[in-house]
Amino acid sequence: MSMMFQLPSFTSLLTCFFFLLVVAYWKRYNKARGAILKSPPEPWKLPLIGNLHQLIGLGSLPHSSLRDLAKKHGPVMQLQLGQVSALIISSPEAAREVLKTHELCFAQRPDFFVSEFLSYDYSGILVSKYGDYWRQMRKFCVSELLNAQRVQSFRSIREEEVWNLIETISSSNGLPVNLSKNLLSMTNMQRSRTQDEFISLMKKILELASGFNAPDLYHSLKFIASINGMKTTLKRLHQKMDNILQDIIDDHKMNMITTSITIAPSCKKDLVDMLLKLQKSSNLNFELTAKHVKAILLVNYGLSFLKCDFFLLYKQSSTDTKWSNNLRMDNVRVAQAEVRKVLEGKRKIEDTDIQKLDYVKSVVKESLRLHPPATLIARVCRERCNINGYDILTKTKVLVNVWALGRDPDYWVNVDCFKPERFHGSSVDFKGNYCEFLPFGAGRRMCPGITFGIATVELALTQLLYHFDWKLPNEVKPEQLDMTESLGGICRRKNDLYLIATPRIPFLIETCCQ
Repeated sequence: MSMMFQLPSFTSLLTCFFFLLVVAYWKRYNKARGAILKSPPEPWKLPLIGNLHQLIGLGSLPHSSLRDLAKKHGPVMQLQLGQVSALIISSPEAAREVLKTHELCFAQRPDFFVSEFLSYDYSGILVSKYGDYWRQMRKFCVSELLNAQRVQSFRSIREEEVWNLIETISSSNGLPVNLSKNLLSMTNMQRSRTQDEFISLMKKILELASGFNAPDLYHSLKFIASINGMKTTLKRLHQKMDNILQDIIDDHKMNMITTSITIAPSCKKDLVDMLLKLQKSSNLNFELTAKHVKAILLVNYGLSFLKCDFFLLYKQSSTDTKWSNNLRMDNVRVAQAEVRKVLEGKRKIEDTDIQKLDYVKSVVKESLRLHPPATLIARVCRERCNINGYDILTKTKVLVNVWALGRDPDYWVNVDCFKPERFHGSSVDFKGNYCEFLPFGAGRRMCPGITFGIATVELALTQLLYHFDWKLPNEVKPEQLDMTESLGGICRRKNDLYLIATPRIPFLIETCCQ
């Protein structure tokens, strides 16, 4: 039996030669690259999913899981989240390098799939790409909408919103009050007919925006969003929200026509009125379109939505539940004692009264330390740089664990305990100057609405403590209170908070009895 052998062709030999040459070059390149670049430590990972199983397994919260991983692998570590390589920052020192020292390198925010449908083509200041448009939009928001003078001009609106809240709660007649829903109503929506629908929509939007969605983790599998219905859901949510915002704008336009509202400081006007007036102004460096107005309003209402859980002081500690809850009941009494002593005899509380309430301000700070509105700040590296001695490559996604910074034992004592006294005599603030306390971020892309948001929070908390005594319904004990947090990068309660409010101011008691 004969056997025939065929010699490989010249083309085949040449192809093999070039293939081996490429492999040899690639190995040499990687070896040289590894010698030059110093990569952050990286936990072990699984094929396809990378480190995802270490973040979202068994119902754990991502920011808590990331802190646990950082304890093992250091404050700067690399994770593989699906197809995305992410740098995790978990210490104030590293956060300062990312958000302050190299802030230009990390001035870009990542593109999230949800934002494609809900941000009006990335028109909102929080999600717009870093560049000329973002700089103009930020300058506009800071100089025209959110500066101290403008926030002060909104004082009467703010006081009216909070007073409406007080009157609503006072009419509960001893029945449990859905405090979460009532606080969410303070969104400048003027008790509109679409308020309940807006709250429902915002909950759904935040649920989608704060999770780890497949299109964000696997860019090559974005088509899945069309198959599982997510894309259709987002389009439907956007259309419903757009209709609500358009109704609000139309109502304000009609009100401006019928009442002839002017830009004078003496007029009572809210953010929508100001935007509509500025839209007609010729002093802006860009055209303020209806799309821009809606994007700004959506961000404003979204941030207002996150300020509802003032009673986080009931949050259970992971160390000593009984002792911690007793301490928090003491916090309530101390805060109420301060408010009622300083403001005794007043019917309504004004913004100017808040400056006298040091303990209340400390309560707000401590709530923000333990429960920052955004637990994770996302950035994208625009150019190669060095963080804590590690080389960070362009397009690397960065997550700053703000929740972990506020619980760093090197900076805070009894990190899981609610202790407002820690801020007494302290210069630490939340304006981005202290990287152990960054509830609103830091650097040029920090939240521009701090002054506006804090003014509302402090006024509402003061009014609630001043006018009512509070207790849990149905003899529920503090340690039995459901304080489960929602899954994702935004810190808010999973379930609404119900409390019983007992009016203590005589005229409120008379109102309840009528």
